[in-house]
Amino acid sequence: MKPFVVNRHGRLVFPANFLGELDFSVLETLDQFTAVIGRDFEAKAPTGTDILGRVESGAYPGRFELLRDLGQNLFWVNRYAITMFEKRPTRWRDVARSRDDVFLPVLTPWEDGERKVAAVERAYRELPATWDADAEDTVFGLLFDLFRNKLHHATELPAIKPTVAEFLGRPDALTFVLPDHDPDYPVFRAEEILDADEKVPELEALMRWAMVLHNQYPWDRSRTELRGPADIGDDDFVVAFHPRNRDVMAFIDRVKSARGAGESAAGESAAAPTRREPVEAVAPATPYPPVRVREAFAIQPKLEALAVVRGEHVCDNVDVIRNSSFSWSPMTADEIATKTGIEQRRYTSREPEHLALDAARAALAKSGRTPEDIGAVLVSTCSSNRLIPSMACWLSGELGLLQTHASVDMVAACAGLPYGLAEAIRQIQEIQRPVLLVCVEKFSDKIGSARTSRMIFGDGAAALIVAPAAAGTTGDVEVVQTYASGPWSEVNSIIWPNPEFDNDLTVYGPEVKSLVQRYLAQMIDELGAQSDPDDPGRTLLQSIELIVPHQANKTMILNLAAKAGLSADQLYFNIETMGNVSAASIPIAVHDAVRDGVIARPTRVFTPGFGAGAVGGYAVMRIDPAIVADEVVLDDIAGAAGSGPAGASRVTGTTTDDVRVAFGG
Repeated sequence: MKPFVVNRHGRLVFPANFLGELDFSVLETLDQFTAVIGRDFEAKAPTGTDILGRVESGAYPGRFELLRDLGQNLFWVNRYAITMFEKRPTRWRDVARSRDDVFLPVLTPWEDGERKVAAVERAYRELPATWDADAEDTVFGLLFDLFRNKLHHATELPAIKPTVAEFLGRPDALTFVLPDHDPDYPVFRAEEILDADEKVPELEALMRWAMVLHNQYPWDRSRTELRGPADIGDDDFVVAFHPRNRDVMAFIDRVKSARGAGESAAGESAAAPTRREPVEAVAPATPYPPVRVREAFAIQPKLEALAVVRGEHVCDNVDVIRNSSFSWSPMTADEIATKTGIEQRRYTSREPEHLALDAARAALAKSGRTPEDIGAVLVSTCSSNRLIPSMACWLSGELGLLQTHASVDMVAACAGLPYGLAEAIRQIQEIQRPVLLVCVEKFSDKIGSARTSRMIFGDGAAALIVAPAAAGTTGDVEVVQTYASGPWSEVNSIIWPNPEFDNDLTVYGPEVKSLVQRYLAQMIDELGAQSDPDDPGRTLLQSIELIVPHQANKTMILNLAAKAGLSADQLYFNIETMGNVSAASIPIAVHDAVRDGVIARPTRVFTPGFGAGAVGGYAVMRIDPAIVADEVVLDDIAGAAGSGPAGASRVTGTTTDDVRVAFGG
């Protein structure tokens, strides 16, 4: 998990976006690691030659663009050190010579560095300030001090550094040497980095980059030299590289073992695990018809209550920009809104099961039911942090249910509501008593530095009481349908955990668009072929009064809906303020449609969902606004600027000591 932090200014901070740390337990081979480095550190970072070319061609319109390039260049220079090692200046006489877990960087002198350094310094002085001259000067001072004292080329840096013994065996090797070292050399404390505070969000992000990079060189850079083994005196200091943790050391051992295996096998290198070629997806023998609930089931489902809980912290697009990662392309807050339709999303510092519990209690209270009335507890979630007991079983215990017929978690991602309703209806046939259905997600701690995921996902919960309707009456759910699977590319279009992205939640946009388009067209065709249960003379599609889709990406959904023949005024969105809450997005949106007066009387609503795993589904149901409970507002509800008393830093989901260690403090 990679939790956010609320700093002393009440702002959200995402440490994973600027620390540059990786989980080496998921990396098996050097090829996997270099692929991650290539994507996150190299793909968008300019080299010193690139920066020189841009300076000489006048490509920089202002100081910000130059500062951003400098920052990305220096993260690239430190791509292996920042991810793998802690740098410790150590007196040469005290450096262990035979240990396999102490390394020295071997470096190539930066022979053309002076020209590049002079060009950057001149360009910065001549360029106009972009927003805030003082803040930009501070960032430049930190970054330029590193750039001008870099001393070495960065293009050919090896990931695996030589041990001290290996360094000594190479007379021509050069490494960092200092004539002396102040162990109290000033670096930024974790709290200082978290509490960086700039009026311009882009500059706040750059300030954190600069502070983290400064901490990568905790010594007087101006007195550093490159020397070989024979030229290092006993009282000189070298910069020893120590693995950050046991996972890094284990990775180094795996790489070295693979090299040894390769050398002993006639030069063949140990290969990374091979990915099996995907099989061709074939259509089912016959289509799966939607389930017409009145005709298929004896006991009809009645919706008795709907309650929602949102994450207590508002994360708006400006917060996202304040936390821009060095691996991102430039983007503004307005551009995020244009691309996704999202202006803010909700985050929580609580565990998802606690959101679920509050929503469940509110739904029970609204329905007038007590725990002993409930026959089954169903939870739709794809982001639970617990497996044993399942969230549904945990909820059952917290609510005081001595026994249920079933307490089950379902992983149906963004189709969690239709899947949950379909199962609730089946359970009602067996137990003939109410079912508690909870849809809940927490994504804020599973995103890391994945930009698309950070723009889209949020946290929240919704709970429904689905009960048997009185004998002889119609129920509220008229049609349900569920789907799953598809082409391999669509099935794997959203992945969590994804070892290729440091186990972060990742979204592959074109493949997601493909599955949404496929499912939405299928749904519209099915509704057009079904008759209205109350008026056989018209189609079910014609009888739909409102469409509340899964809140995936407003821009994408509107475009695809138009292709399917639907108009924008038929659809309701709350994605502007909630983001994508996967399984919880549709029921929260239904709640908000009632709140906003869009559903002001019993209304026939079509709720299509589609997403991860290439799942899909929908329900056609009548929503009576009377079932909607007053919203559960958490005690520590945060305003748009965050929460927490002034002057207090709060770390969510981890301890302050954990964060201090993460920053190297």
